[in-house]
Formats: sequence, structure tokens, C-alpha cells
Amino acid sequence: MDFNSIRKTAENYQKDMTQFLRELVRIPGESAEEKNKIERAKQEMEKLGFNKIEIDPMGNLLGYMGEGERLIAFDGHIDTVGIGEIENWEFDPYEGYETDEEIGGRGTSDQEGGIVSAIYGAKIMKDLALLNDKYTVLVTVTVQEEDCDGLCWQYIIKEGNVRPEFVVSTEPTDGGIYRGQRGRMEIRVDVKGISCHGSAPERGDNAIYKMADILQDVRKLNNNGADESTSIRGLVKMLAKKYNPEWKEARFLGKGTITASQIFYSSPSRCAVADGCSVSLDRRMTAGETWESCLEEIRQLPSVQKYGEDVTVSMYEYDRPSYTDLVYPIECYFPTWVIPEEHQVTTSLMQAHKELYGEERKGSKGTIELRKSRPLLDKWTFSTNGVTIMGRNGIPCIGFGPGAEAQAHAPNEKTWKEDLVRCAAVYAALPTIYCQK
Repeated sequence: MDFNSIRKTAENYQKDMTQFLRELVRIPGESAEEKNKIERAKQEMEKLGFNKIEIDPMGNLLGYMGEGERLIAFDGHIDTVGIGEIENWEFDPYEGYETDEEIGGRGTSDQEGGIVSAIYGAKIMKDLALLNDKYTVLVTVTVQEEDCDGLCWQYIIKEGNVRPEFVVSTEPTDGGIYRGQRGRMEIRVDVKGISCHGSAPERGDNAIYKMADILQDVRKLNNNGADESTSIRGLVKMLAKKYNPEWKEARFLGKGTITASQIFYSSPSRCAVADGCSVSLDRRMTAGETWESCLEEIRQLPSVQKYGEDVTVSMYEYDRPSYTDLVYPIECYFPTWVIPEEHQVTTSLMQAHKELYGEERKGSKGTIELRKSRPLLDKWTFSTNGVTIMGRNGIPCIGFGPGAEAQAHAPNEKTWKEDLVRCAAVYAALPTIYCQK
């Protein structure tokens, strides 16, 4: 391949990519409200000459470039979170701004910039005749990720019968190549009590007091070490070979965590003993942990055992309709995933980056110093659609995308024009390198 031509072609599209991204930012589109954003992305695919474009019943946009036998996909979710407190913004989050280096606005890093680079990466493949009978490129513009990461891909794989050979997540990677992430799940703990008049609390059984005991044990699970002297060994134990066969990848991803995120109660009045209390637990999982192991871990806490049948530990389910009114229920379980360093997908993406931009992270003037001190091959802190692509379905997944993870969900969100260009170029080179191995 002529890598110089790939770089130059990507640079020549910078103005087009910038305009496209700014137009996407101007269209509000939180989870289950993405219709207008999807239609705008579809128009761009039509303009650039994608071979086949379709919107599935859930509302995901699938654009195919080329007609080869092997299917290689690039994924980006088009929904955004809300803007939060407007006073924290220094500019209009939906109008955004543009400088010589930056593009500001809600969704620029998380993660519409990745969609822009993927669509133009496919266009570069077409321009430079990189497409051949070996592969077809699929760019997916997906919905509801912010609400329920991976739901869109569970539908694409199971209902659409679409199964790529591998998928590149275009979530922001701050100039790095990311090969995994911790998983997460949403756990609910319900505790029953017996109400009575608040003037004689001894007549009742206060569910809030029971929950207080349970939360103390949950806290120990998060904070304790793995020493034999403690009855509740902390989640850090999964980094030890003794407790986890996947301890090496667990150390790469980092230990799991757990925290109480919501609390609810039921009581006849403010003058009564509470007869019910529930909490939501945010559980982040490292390699080697499953939903069964995480639920059982809570069920085995001393306080949960103490209160017996009065305690129920379960997992939430997501069933919000998409913007097309389709309901596709799924457990709120988002598995850990990690692709090995030596995997063909990993080595192919590393090679594409090396041929085009070298073996260190790249960045603009404002980002380069912080980026180049970090390893090129790394991991996400947050969760992505990879939880379903690889976590649930075993399809190899890897990450490389414009923008920065720290910009996600933050006020004054921005991305960098150079990132859009670099990612589009690397995307364009990757399929050919992969198919040659």
C-alpha cells in the first residue's frame, strides 16, 4: 500500500469531516431519540457512495462499502448523554465551536467523531482502490449505547444475523489502541422489614437498619485486601493467581469495584418504621468475573446471610423502546472483554499505526505531551459496545478512535481535527493489512 497517499487523502478530507461532525453536533439526540442524527449520517453515506445502506428495525444505521467475502466492521454510537447543568458550559453545547485544532460540542469525543472518521475511512478505501474481493467494510452507526451499552449489537448479531470477522470500536482512545475494558453490571438488593409506629420501633423490623449492615459489607468488599485474616476478602483478590486463572489480564484491566449508586425505601409515613429498603449497586468487573460470581458474592456477605429470606439479590433488566418503538429486553450485564496482544487483529492495527504514524501515540499541540508518555497499547476505563461484540458473542474487538475518554460526559466537550484525520487513515489501511496476514 501507498501509506503516503492514505495520509494525504485523509488530510484532504479534514474540512469535510469537520463540517459533517459539526452538523451532527447541532442535532440533539440522546438515547432513544436519535432518529434525526441517523438520517443525517445516512445522507453522508449516500453522498460518499456506500454500496448498501440500511436502517434496521431498532434504528441502527448499517453502511456497507465494497463487495468482498470477509466482513470487517467499524462501530460508533450516535446517541449522546444530556448536557447537564448549562452553567458549566462555556459555549452552546449544540452549536459548538471550531478553531484551527479543535471542534467543541456535545458528542464530539463521545463519540460522533469516531463515526465521522469511520465513514470517511471507508471512502478513502474506495478512493484508493483498496477495496477488493477479499473484504467488505461495514460502518455501523448505533443507538442507545449511553442507556444500555451493547444492546444495539446484540440486536445486530442475533436478529440481523450480521457477524463480522472483527470490529473496531471508534470510541475515543486519546491516541492509543485499546484492547479491552472492565465489564459492569447493575445489581439490585431488596430488603424486607415490618412496619410499626415510630414511637415504639421495637415492635417492628426496620429494613433501613438491615440495609445499613449490608452496605457496610459491600463497602468492605470494595475496600478490603485479600488477607486471610478478613472474613470479607476484597475484590483485589482477583488480581492474584491464587484466586483467578485470568489474573494477568485482570492486572492489565485493573481490579473490579463496587459502590452503592441509588437507595429507595418504603414506609407508611415519616412516623413509621420502614418496611422496605432497596439499593442499586454499580459493579465493575475485571477479567475472570461473571454475573453469576458477582451476584453470589453479594449473596454470601455475612449480613445478607444473617437476614436470610428477607434479602433478595438480583440484576436489573433494560427494556426501554428505541426511537422506532422497538423493545428488545436484555439483562443489565455488560461483560468484561480483552483481546490478546498477539491476536491478529491487535497486531494488524498496531502495524497500520506504525506504517502511518509510528509506534507512539500522536496528538495535536495541546495533547501530544500527555499522550506520548502513555503506552500505545492500552485499555479503556469506561464501557463500550465491545461488551456485547466480544463479551457476549466472542467476536474480536479492538479500539481506536478520535477524541479523549476524559471528554466523555463532561461539560465543554471537544475533540481534535488531527485525530479525525489520523483515525480515518488508520481505518483505511487496516483491512488490507489484516487480510494479508
